[in-house]
Amino acid sequence: MSLLCYNKGCGQRFDPENNPEDACTYHPGVPVFHDALKGWSCCKRRTTDFSDFLSIAGCTKGHHNKEKPPEPVKPEVKSSGGKKELEDLKPRFDEYVIQAPKPVEFIQRPSADEPMVELQQKVSPSLKQALENIKLSETQQISKSENEGNEVKIGTACTNRGCTKTYSGPGSNEDTCLFHPGVPIFHEGMKFWSCCRRKTSDFNTFLSQEGCSTGAHAWKKADGTKLVPCRFDWHQTASHVTISIYAKHSIPELCTVKANRTTVCIRVIFEGEKEFEQNISLWGVIDVSKSIMNMMAAKIEIVMKKAEPMSWARLDLLPPTPTASDGKKEKECVEERD
Repeated sequence: MSLLCYNKGCGQRFDPENNPEDACTYHPGVPVFHDALKGWSCCKRRTTDFSDFLSIAGCTKGHHNKEKPPEPVKPEVKSSGGKKELEDLKPRFDEYVIQAPKPVEFIQRPSADEPMVELQQKVSPSLKQALENIKLSETQQISKSENEGNEVKIGTACTNRGCTKTYSGPGSNEDTCLFHPGVPIFHEGMKFWSCCRRKTSDFNTFLSQEGCSTGAHAWKKADGTKLVPCRFDWHQTASHVTISIYAKHSIPELCTVKANRTTVCIRVIFEGEKEFEQNISLWGVIDVSKSIMNMMAAKIEIVMKKAEPMSWARLDLLPPTPTASDGKKEKECVEERD
């Protein structure tokens, strides 16, 4: 009497009295269906067609098997009053309650008119050594300025931002100065002046932008320094915002960073007679008491603690359209600095 072979991939009938070791060709593995491919775990052949999968010849020889594999165990269904208890059919697992993080308390944006506080300075040993090597000190700069007096030398450059004229004699005082009354802004690869906002990505093009206001030349500043643009960048973490100013050999005694919770005013004197100023209306709110100014030989890092743990969309708020009151506020900031 012939029996049905239950080996996977065989399905033939056989005589139990005539069942040698190589009578059956079958698959000892299990079906594998993955990414539309079908095959057996025991051999490498794969196909996308189900009919081809069923016709894949076995990869192993052996005896035919008359034992039918056991049926999968079905879950026992309990009944109560003729109705199935659906809860008993659900899989059992440990339940964990996942709590959402507590919402961060919203901090209303403080007024930009809050008093400014000077951030603590931390001077690195590398900067101290660099200043000693080049013998650059505040005393030497003041002495040089006193010796020169009020005399303006031929070839002295105008210190107004954006002006490229030089002093050629008393007649130069009669010339009209074309300059930028605002401050340089570098953000997201773009460079522009806050007073006219003609954006460019090229640094040389930015330096050559013609001024947007007229006035008298300023051949000297009170401290003998000349305002220059300076490259700076910023990055953030969940808790801090860091502004990096790439100014070499900055003088700690003459550099200041003043801030309140929404505004930071930067003044850096570096490489002897160069001055960089930047006033930033911050996008977010900071904790001034936990912010610091790190001074190194090649750059300055202003590390500001965020008042709330969140990601800032940008460093600064977009500057508003210049008005007459803006010039007055800038003048007051300069007077307070001096």
